[in-house]
Amino acid sequence: MFARQDLPLEYAWVAALSLVTALVFGLDKLLARRRGARVSERALLGLSLLGGSPGALVAMPLFRHKTVKGTFRRAFFGILALQLALALGAWWLLREG
Repeated sequence: MFARQDLPLEYAWVAALSLVTALVFGLDKLLARRRGARVSERALLGLSLLGGSPGALVAMPLFRHKTVKGTFRRAFFGILALQLALALGAWWLLREG
């Protein structure tokens, strides 16, 4: 298994938040089926924005949740595009050093 020093803090953050995000997507799907109180789209998008987007990418098709709603998908994929642009920009800056 990984020793703590082998996993940069950023990776641990994204991994933990991705797990939480996937679980919250699953919970929201369960609540939707039971017609209970729901998790807001703002909360789902907020978790994605904070670093949970990999978990959301897995959870959306896994739970068949938020895969059709266009406004949610546009917002989510906008967040994902921003994160990818920032990651590529950071990689490029660090590479050029």
